[in-house]
Amino acid sequence: MSESFHIVSDGSCDLPAELAKEKNVTVVPFYVSFDDENYLKEGVQIGVRDFYQQMVDKKGVYPKSSMPCAQDYADVFLPFAKEGIPVICICITSKFSGSIQTALNARDMVLEDYPQARITVVNSMVNTVLQGQFVMEAIALRDSGAGYEETLKRLDEIKVTGRIFFTVGDMEYLKHGGRIGKVAAVAGSVLGIRPVITLKQGEIFPSGIGRSRRKTTEKSLQLLVDYLKHSSLDCGCYSFSIGYGYDIGEAQEYKNHVIETLNKNGMDVKDIPLYQIGAGISVHTGPYALGLGVMEKAIHS
Repeated sequence: MSESFHIVSDGSCDLPAELAKEKNVTVVPFYVSFDDENYLKEGVQIGVRDFYQQMVDKKGVYPKSSMPCAQDYADVFLPFAKEGIPVICICITSKFSGSIQTALNARDMVLEDYPQARITVVNSMVNTVLQGQFVMEAIALRDSGAGYEETLKRLDEIKVTGRIFFTVGDMEYLKHGGRIGKVAAVAGSVLGIRPVITLKQGEIFPSGIGRSRRKTTEKSLQLLVDYLKHSSLDCGCYSFSIGYGYDIGEAQEYKNHVIETLNKNGMDVKDIPLYQIGAGISVHTGPYALGLGVMEKAIHS
């Protein structure tokens, strides 16, 4: 091992396996289950596409997710502790999961045998594909030659700028997962209303409603445009991502529309990464989540 420090993330980052391998990032998977008994490692024992297909085929069956256990993290941390390589472990917002606490417990386990090990666990304050972009910003810092403490400081500065603006197919999964009040979910079901939701500072907030998919996706896009217009930074100082669930065709059309809209608003955006939302988050959002992520870049060109 020749790297100055190693980057680890829990499976909420939803980075494609090939990209994580290419960038030398270790991902600690979440677990998912359709029967409350058999939990499978996402991306290892069950593929994301297969998971979504089961979700669509088994309408009315609500899968569950489970965070990695302490031993999962310890098994990843240990080889680097032995080699004396510092680790930065990036976890899903603590408001959504206990994954970060489990990683901290694993760090303490490893430090018992290797007290000189340097393992820092970072609360990303985001999740899913924007967490993936946050990991990519950590990679950019590492590959630029930034040191361990310098990287941690910069990550702490940019994570507060993270926003996700998204919508879902309906409110049923949000209701079942306890993410919104049951009364609101029932009203949404009866009226055919779909929500627009913002994630910021590690939590989700209602940001509007609409009766059609087009209206809610447009509202999500307008929230992004407004966020950028009110920023003191140029659009080029931000990293973007689009996350989708089951329907990649819809996501690709939306991506083209987003880029066109941003450019019409005077923002020079040539491309936006398109990633599939993983099972760990989609158990709460359902198969038809679609959203936009934005965060300040760690390095401004």
